[in-house]
Amino acid sequence: MTRRVVVTGLGTVNAIGNSIEEYWDNLVAGKSGAAKITEFDVSDYHSQIACQVKDTFDVGKYVEPKEARRMDPFSRYGMASATMAYEDSGLDMDKEDPTRAGVIVASGIGGIHIMEEQYQVLLAKGPRRVSPFLIPMLISNMLPGLVSIKYNCKGYNTCVTTACASATHAIGDAYHVIKRDDADIMFVGGSEAAITPLGFAGFCIMRAVSSRNDEPEKASRPFDAERDGFVIGDGAAVLVIEELEHAKKRGARIYCEITGYGATADAFHITAPPEDGEGGARAMKMAVETAGMNGDEVDYLNAHGTSTPLNDASETKAIKSVFGDHAYKMAISSTKSMHGHLLGAAGAVEGAAAILAMYNSVIPPTINYEYPDPECDLDYTPNEPREMEVRNAISNGFGFGGQNACVAFRRFE
Repeated sequence: MTRRVVVTGLGTVNAIGNSIEEYWDNLVAGKSGAAKITEFDVSDYHSQIACQVKDTFDVGKYVEPKEARRMDPFSRYGMASATMAYEDSGLDMDKEDPTRAGVIVASGIGGIHIMEEQYQVLLAKGPRRVSPFLIPMLISNMLPGLVSIKYNCKGYNTCVTTACASATHAIGDAYHVIKRDDADIMFVGGSEAAITPLGFAGFCIMRAVSSRNDEPEKASRPFDAERDGFVIGDGAAVLVIEELEHAKKRGARIYCEITGYGATADAFHITAPPEDGEGGARAMKMAVETAGMNGDEVDYLNAHGTSTPLNDASETKAIKSVFGDHAYKMAISSTKSMHGHLLGAAGAVEGAAAILAMYNSVIPPTINYEYPDPECDLDYTPNEPREMEVRNAISNGFGFGGQNACVAFRRFE
């Protein structure tokens, strides 16, 4: 029997929402989460803006204060998102077989906050004053471990780290775990908190991030001719996914079905995509083919759309090479224009956007699209949301190192 995989729970923390409901409302409203960085002095930085989780986020709603103090921010965001997704799903893990429940939560960078903080302690006070929680707080795989402990998930458990493709890979890998009958329930997603003095300096010195410091809310402008880099974001998103019959048996609300997955490598360059987007194109084609559909059946594509000159042009060429004439007919958008680029968590936050677009029959816009670029000439749903039925959607994630991933979703009838 073919095992089908569905999404039954969603949770997120990011610059435009501390819940799925707030996130969706602000996506449709076209709200930017970008602002001047205030947590540390950025006066000497090339870029001075980011999409940070707002002060209204209260980790105490999801994690005991003592536990939260022993977590890096990326773990706090991930635990909050996992808790929301669990509650949204209606699951009762006390009634489930724990060996049939697993976790894959990705992070591209992990606990860089605690690493920087404790390095300063080492320099100032010596090795005996370094926190005994340093290593558990910084390692990326601690987050899926924490989720498994909270919800007694004793099955498949791992962490994906493929830079900005991490969370898209995580969703695809978790889909396969359920398909091959190694689990009935998976918590899957990604979390990132890399806006630190050192982390941010690294992206600035690469000239990867936007320097539109006087207009933060207009800085992330995917596919626009005047784009000059991405706006980094913090946050997380977690999905609860289940085998279809398992979800139906307990009367779960189903957002959509996951139908396909593609994963490839560029084998080209450590940070730049090939000009023709060949690797990303193969990932999209693989996702569409494993979903058992034709390219012209894709109604919506949530693009990687970073707002960098190279990525957006390369991704546009890749989309054209896969979909041909249909590339000009389907709706495309980059929600990074609003919540920023969440690095290893991007694929989860954007996968959630694609799922909600399908569930609500509304395409979120690409905001700040003002100046058309001849190299980027597709329908990017500029500036305003669009009501339309979405039967099939795909979501892209491309990472430094040349790793590419694409996940396909289908409307559940």
